[in-house]
Amino acid sequence: MSYNIVSFGAVADGVTNSAAAIQAAVDAAALSGGGTVEVPAGRFLTGSVLLKSNVELRLEAGAVLVSSLKEEDILPFPADPSEGEVDGWNGGFFLGARDAVNVTISGSGVIDGQGDKVFVDADVDSGWHECPKKVAAFRPRMLLFEHVTGLHISGVTLKDAAFWTLHMAGCRHVRIHDICILNDDRGANNDGIDPDSCQDVIISDCDISTGDDAIVLKATAPMTRRYGPCENVTITNCVLHSRDSALKIGTETHGDIRNVLLSNCVVKDCSRAVGIWVRDGGTVEQVHVHHLVGAVRRYADAYDLPGAPGWWGKGEPLFVSATTRRGQEGAFPGRIRDLSFSDIHLKCESSLFLGGEAVSPIERVRMREIHLVFCRQGTQPGGLFDEQPSGRHIYPHTIPALYARSVSRLHLQDSTAVFEDGEEAWNGTLCELEECKNADVAWE
Repeated sequence: MSYNIVSFGAVADGVTNSAAAIQAAVDAAALSGGGTVEVPAGRFLTGSVLLKSNVELRLEAGAVLVSSLKEEDILPFPADPSEGEVDGWNGGFFLGARDAVNVTISGSGVIDGQGDKVFVDADVDSGWHECPKKVAAFRPRMLLFEHVTGLHISGVTLKDAAFWTLHMAGCRHVRIHDICILNDDRGANNDGIDPDSCQDVIISDCDISTGDDAIVLKATAPMTRRYGPCENVTITNCVLHSRDSALKIGTETHGDIRNVLLSNCVVKDCSRAVGIWVRDGGTVEQVHVHHLVGAVRRYADAYDLPGAPGWWGKGEPLFVSATTRRGQEGAFPGRIRDLSFSDIHLKCESSLFLGGEAVSPIERVRMREIHLVFCRQGTQPGGLFDEQPSGRHIYPHTIPALYARSVSRLHLQDSTAVFEDGEEAWNGTLCELEECKNADVAWE
């Protein structure tokens, strides 16, 4: 059955809070055993709406659901009574579901987070206007799902998220297909898609533009305790733009992340194409990346100001890091092993970076058909290695094509690196190895 939100009292004037009407439509569909809640053409302002099992929220062409930015309109996410408030997870949300099955958001309409009213350019990066913007208003998460089995999102456009855009924890059998995420690409913490301790996830045919990472796989402490590892994730046929990483794995690695495939994607002016971190004792393994094309570059930051935010990355095509957080020196960061990268064609401004430690070497990395063109693309000079967040932090370093530290069984073949201009940061060095074992590196 279909349940039109207008029939329940929703008003398409962009001013009236229609949350009660939309929630009533959702509840009616759920009470009848399931159905479709229809959002017709029009602009509907609404506070929090909790979706239910076997309910599809369908946005028709011309439909816009607009998130309220009033704190009184935004509900806290339903808590697990056994744990209560956990690491801020139970903060406010716009649309979401918890402990549900077969939840769908579909259609060709728009979900608008009004991030354009939250982010302000404070002009703190010496006039470059590239660093993260200041957060100047209350900002709820846009889409938040926990412990949903059979989560399907397709067709819709998610626009101007004020905080995390599509955040999922402990979800199973997830299909994210043909969605468009159009966020402010200087917005702080407006990640595109965040699967946390999720399993059996397919993300395909999406166009994602964000400030923070486009897609982030993680295993946070509370969600790992509840739901186990993040595993079996496929990402394919996407266009990814971010001023951080196109695909980020970690840094939250309290549990394991494994069996990840990234393929056939365009990396559009990101700070990094792929970044993989362990910091919290977990293992990241069986990550395989192939057929990427595009460019990575460095953006301006404002690190000279106390507490000012900055982007992570200085134009590395691939970044793999197993080291400790600042203040946790001596702790075991975790393991990274069994990675492969092939058929990657990128313009870049920094190294293929593999940085382990003696206590946590990176193990078994294979690279083939990696073709890099080092050329100045942005406004900032090179010559920095960026190992945030860690005790090593950011420090000056010349830029070889490949830098590897504490890597065991590294293999690179059939690959090229071209240094296109005379940037001082790179001096034509193809390879720099420190404390590596069984390295077989052969640039053409």
